Amino acid sequence: MKPSAGKSSSPLLRSTAVWLAITIFIISESQVAAQDQKPQRDLSEASLEELMKIEVASVYSASKYFQKVTEAPSSVSIITSEEIQRYGYRTLADALRSVRGFCVTYDRNYSYLGVRGFARPGDYNTRVLLLIDGHRLNDNIYDGSLFGTEFPVDVDLIERVEIVRGPSSSLYGTSAFFAVINVITKRGGDAKGLMVSTEAASLGTHKGQISYGNKFDNSLELLFSISYYNSRGQRHLFYREFDDPATNNGIAEQADDDRTTKFFAELAYREFILRGAFSSRQKGIPTAAFGTVFNDARTRTTDQRGYLDLRYEHAITSQLQISARVYSDLYRYYGTYVYDYSTDNTPLISLNKDLIQGDWWGGELLLTKTLLRKHKLTAGTEYRDNFRQNLINYDVDPYARYLDNRRESKNVGVYLQNEFAIRENVNLSVGLRHDYHTIFGGTTKPRLGLIYHPAPKMAIKLLYGEAFRAPSNHELVYSPSEINNPNLALKPETIKTTELVVEKYLKDRIRLSASGYLYRINGLIARQIAPTEAYITYKNAGRVESKGFEFEIETRLAGGLEGRLGYTLQDSRDRETKQTLTNSPKHLAKFNLSVPLIKQRILASLELQYTSERRTLAGSDAPAFWLSNFNLFSQKLMKGLNLSFGVYNLFDQKYGDPGSSEHRQNTIEQDGRNLRLKLTYRF
Repeated sequence: MKPSAGKSSSPLLRSTAVWLAITIFIISESQVAAQDQKPQRDLSEASLEELMKIEVASVYSASKYFQKVTEAPSSVSIITSEEIQRYGYRTLADALRSVRGFCVTYDRNYSYLGVRGFARPGDYNTRVLLLIDGHRLNDNIYDGSLFGTEFPVDVDLIERVEIVRGPSSSLYGTSAFFAVINVITKRGGDAKGLMVSTEAASLGTHKGQISYGNKFDNSLELLFSISYYNSRGQRHLFYREFDDPATNNGIAEQADDDRTTKFFAELAYREFILRGAFSSRQKGIPTAAFGTVFNDARTRTTDQRGYLDLRYEHAITSQLQISARVYSDLYRYYGTYVYDYSTDNTPLISLNKDLIQGDWWGGELLLTKTLLRKHKLTAGTEYRDNFRQNLINYDVDPYARYLDNRRESKNVGVYLQNEFAIRENVNLSVGLRHDYHTIFGGTTKPRLGLIYHPAPKMAIKLLYGEAFRAPSNHELVYSPSEINNPNLALKPETIKTTELVVEKYLKDRIRLSASGYLYRINGLIARQIAPTEAYITYKNAGRVESKGFEFEIETRLAGGLEGRLGYTLQDSRDRETKQTLTNSPKHLAKFNLSVPLIKQRILASLELQYTSERRTLAGSDAPAFWLSNFNLFSQKLMKGLNLSFGVYNLFDQKYGDPGSSEHRQNTIEQDGRNLRLKLTYRF
């Protein structure tokens, strides 16, 4: 039952009053700014060329202001647009697969991200917060994030990706559980004119993109891009679980297609930035998930995601900066599932439809103030109004409606972070955030970071953080009983993480990073399939403990040669059964090497990725595998022309990812060797 307005308004008003008190205090401490003071540009919008001038890499997303990686209260990785080009990453999932401690699972519909030993199949990526230019991408239905071809922004528009590990609910609220990933797009001035790109690849894959960007003399910046992707996918996929003459001997034919259209635009003028994106992606499901009819190409999903985001930034004084944003979002999911309801006497094949509608708007206000050059105070508030959260499911013919749930909800958060120097080489970062949800009430989560600099460009970090993930609207609705009503017994799950990080830069060319962590999850929201396989149910039915160690060495030598080697050892278990979590590899290894050829006009890049055995839901192990990718990238061979030729799964490794509870398959086989040729021309 939805809470009454009287019950929900009081906490909202109290949180707003607290924020107003904080705001008045900070502004009262600041000096009056001159009207013609030149605004400081937020370095989160800085170009790659500007960032390369900074000796130690810098990050924005760890504290919501720009700071060196060695000063951030977290373990951070950064993927640049240059790396995306060098290694030929086709999607955001490709790029994240190369990050230490991360793994990606693909069920031939969506890509799922595993972080620090937690990668339960089919969890909709709810425990990672995904941002685009600081804009929250997790939707208000599944609370999920999109990483594969379903990610709404083309990878060619990415300037860099900031990966902040560990719980960050003290700044971002729900879903900032294992990591925050902020995808920062290019600016109009970075695009520098008209760009046309086309590519052809294996599996009948084609893609085209047109973009235009410019920065005009009156400080106006413009960026516009539209792209189209079409892949027929695998023509024939064999699944031994369906190896029967009645189900085409286990062969799914022409049911793996993927079509995506993406639009992105940005308009910036002085202190204002307006961004908008919209994408629509349709994917065939060849696995007969959720008990659907095998080898029927009509079973498919469509995801549409869009948003408008207006951001304002202003330096009130050299010590006080203000940032504000308002936004509006939409999410649509259309699922078509073919079911066989036949009886002995009556054959009946019926189409089942999912109609999911999510709409919301919100805003954020952020103040950052420097006090006495030793304190950096950050205070902010967020508000979100989920005014449409509709879930509808029905059979077409004969018509039968199984679900019609139309809800709305609101949430507000207030946060405060203070970073100050205890000594010249010792910093303490303290953060605290309170969130109020009209469904669950209030939640308060802290983050602490003690950072010691024993030498220049070296840091030892002792970190502690807590985070929560509120049940999604989907999890609430699909309750064990009274399926059309929220399951009010479902509560947020929580995590507590302790971590030790050591980072060191050697002669500006080599970076070393090592970290050890321990986390515990309580009240884990577990996904279950009802015995009839008609509905999904969720319960707070799990407790998890994980220990891990990560190591990475990275080098950038003169002449353009770059390399990176990373290794992860992790052990994630259910605290009650002591069993290793499903789809949780104990060992992960990453190796990247990029070598310039022919006076740096051609770059040859190789990456090797090792994933150890992973336990499946059936209790067996998906075998370990090595994945190898190779890419040639040419620049400046001809004026304005770039060429990329990639070979993915170079040695044609046979491997599979563990299936989810909706799959009959124990493991789902992945693609073998495939090729891609890409041409890009800038006018």
